Amino acid sequence: MHRGKGMKFVGDSRISANSKPFIPKDYSEYPGKTEAFWPNFLLKEWLVGAVFLVGFLCLTAAHPSPLERIADPTDTAYIPLPDWYFLFLYQLLKYTYASGPYNIVGSIIIPTLAFGGLLLAPFLDRGPERRPMKRPFATGFMLLAIAGVVFLTWQSVYYHDWDKQAQQGKIVEGVAIDKEDAGYKALEANTCLSCHGAELTGGAGPALIDTGHTADEIKDIAKNGTGGMPAGIFKGSDEELDALAEFLVKLSAK
Repeated sequence: MHRGKGMKFVGDSRISANSKPFIPKDYSEYPGKTEAFWPNFLLKEWLVGAVFLVGFLCLTAAHPSPLERIADPTDTAYIPLPDWYFLFLYQLLKYTYASGPYNIVGSIIIPTLAFGGLLLAPFLDRGPERRPMKRPFATGFMLLAIAGVVFLTWQSVYYHDWDKQAQQGKIVEGVAIDKEDAGYKALEANTCLSCHGAELTGGAGPALIDTGHTADEIKDIAKNGTGGMPAGIFKGSDEELDALAEFLVKLSAK
């Protein structure tokens, strides 16, 4: 079917029967300046993305993410730690005027101002210059923001108790516990289970399985305390203390 000035179409559509294949423009006269998005540029991007994706898959398969024990809502001593890219906000909430009664300042107001300024930056700095030295205000605010984030992140990492963090989330394999044992009864009578858990796998206090302590060391800790455990918690008799120590020494994860 012919229409127009000698143009030929397929049926009654507007698709030309003499359509030619798409051939990207030749940019060889301008090397390094530009290239066709399809397929040249897109193919390169896809190849780079595929390499990184395979790398991440291999990394996650070889080193699975470390998991902690099941979350315990009754464990008020547990201190959660955010991922590294939120550590600066986590550290910010530790300062006097960004925590406690001023918590809204550190959690909402300051982050809103910071990210709001980032969103408004293209509208506030509309100069034609692209060199950092020609844009002192934008460059200065950017360097100030980077320095603040780096400093807060460093402080959060440096002053965090990593040993305590590793212990509080440690997964302890449960063992068969004889809850009729005199030692377990002594733990129950002296409210030890409220901190160490009914299965002795830990809670507000550390796990009591595989402690590595001798009977005498356990007795001393029960009477005099250690770390975050104050002295005088155990108020039982000497017989109960002996039974408790022998019971914990016998516990070992299978």
